[in-house]
Amino acid sequence: MHIIQNRRGFLAGAAAAGAASLFGSPKQAFAEAPPETTAVRLPAFPKIADCMTPIYISQDLLRTEGFADITLVTKGTGPDSSDWIEHGEVDFDWNYPPAHIRSIAKGVPITVLSGLHVGCLELIANDRVQTIPDLRGKRAGVDDVNGNTYLLLMMIAAYVGLDPANDIEWITTPDPIEAFAEGKIDAFLGTAPVPQIMRERNLGHVILKTSVDRPWAHYYCCMLAGTNEFVQRYPVAAKRVLRALLKAVDFCLSDPAAAAKAVVANGLGSRDDYIRQAFGAEVLYDKWREYDPEDSIRFYALRLQETGMITSDPQTIIANGTDWRFLDELKQELKT
Repeated sequence: MHIIQNRRGFLAGAAAAGAASLFGSPKQAFAEAPPETTAVRLPAFPKIADCMTPIYISQDLLRTEGFADITLVTKGTGPDSSDWIEHGEVDFDWNYPPAHIRSIAKGVPITVLSGLHVGCLELIANDRVQTIPDLRGKRAGVDDVNGNTYLLLMMIAAYVGLDPANDIEWITTPDPIEAFAEGKIDAFLGTAPVPQIMRERNLGHVILKTSVDRPWAHYYCCMLAGTNEFVQRYPVAAKRVLRALLKAVDFCLSDPAAAAKAVVANGLGSRDDYIRQAFGAEVLYDKWREYDPEDSIRFYALRLQETGMITSDPQTIIANGTDWRFLDELKQELKT
């Protein structure tokens, strides 16, 4: 398994000295009990998931919270971090709500703890597709049938009355940008930095942005889940992880230029200008205090149930797979 570990440092070379200045010098906080474990494993998708920048710049904050062994896992069993948390290869998963919900519905022992941000997805299409209903009879590119982009696009299509299983031709492709450029697909969902790359190459047009288009803009695009084992066995540590990540989310909002520079310097971000374009346009980090995470779980669980991708009702998902107590406490602690 390829991993990036804390002993490699937050930034390489001369940039390392600047890392501590992002959040000040790391100091252990003693206002509450120390974490029951000093090790934590988090997922990372270098240069292909800029919305996860808060994870990529969180090492100093995690050290401040008492974590000495911080591992960023970039590869595990299966293509997505929802697979990795299912196989016990990460302790937390930063992912789309439908990915968490589907895992809970099939009995994966995880607990959703918080919303993280709104937006980050754009539905990009060619001239044959001007609106979502125009996807009827067209080719949609996905990373994997039954993967996350498939789930999300299925829900989007069903929401406007399409029968996604029969009305759309699903094309699996490891590189949707090139498949689109070569005319092999008519539309696909992309997350930062894909929209920025498509605009730079003058490819396609956007027919839906989850940061602004209803109803998607009213619900979280990504939420944090932890394994039941970690959350239940190490509750203080779980709260400390969440606090570090929410502080990193706030930093991306308050100083996007510094966050972009840092994440590119440590080799995990795509490009400085791509990230700065995404912050505030596609990726909205200002909603974790405002939105009700339970609303997002309920909304997406209903959509998955309607499309037949899960049989569990929303209330069962909420009861079996969510816990907002740490978030409620941190909303009071981190008011500004």
